[in-house]
Amino acid sequence: MIQALKKPVSFDEFIDWYPENSATHYELRRGSIIEMPKPRGKHSVVAGAISGEAFIEIRRLSLPYIIPKECVVRSLDGDSAYEPDVIVLDSAALTNEPRWEKSSVIENGSSVRLIVEVVSTNWRDDYLTKLAEYEALGIQEYWIVDYAGLGGRRFIGNPKQPTLSVCELIDGEYEIRQFRGSDRILSLTFPDFALTAEQIFSAE
Repeated sequence: MIQALKKPVSFDEFIDWYPENSATHYELRRGSIIEMPKPRGKHSVVAGAISGEAFIEIRRLSLPYIIPKECVVRSLDGDSAYEPDVIVLDSAALTNEPRWEKSSVIENGSSVRLIVEVVSTNWRDDYLTKLAEYEALGIQEYWIVDYAGLGGRRFIGNPKQPTLSVCELIDGEYEIRQFRGSDRILSLTFPDFALTAEQIFSAE
């Protein structure tokens, strides 16, 4: 049985409370614990395809990166914690992450080479909340993968269509490039990627 905690919940309380081997993901949002169903179906397939392609590139180029199965990213102010769909970490930088070995916690944006969120019905989290949090942490590259075109029109245009947004940190702010259909994805972390947006969206 999962024990309820008083509100607001601190980051340390959240990490200590987090149940092992849970069928559900949890995130901390401004001191409140939010239940996040684990990705299923197409969402899970798309996230897995991105992770797989990144792993192939890491192996091919012998890059000093790892892709953990699960990971918690602490917000800059410590009031929130997120479990991204895919995260690529700099192996050497993990020596500066005091909670990594015990709790798989990332506190420094410099440890992250790439972070990916696959859009669900709660698309505002990815386009607004997480974008702002990852930008504040200084994470250099953030992908918003909207394979079903769920995001708001102000983010993906009208009419809505499947869109992959690559946010690259420049002078402390994200600059966003969008890719659709046969557009080749341009990535700072993996500049030799030969993937198109449609190849990601149609992963099976």
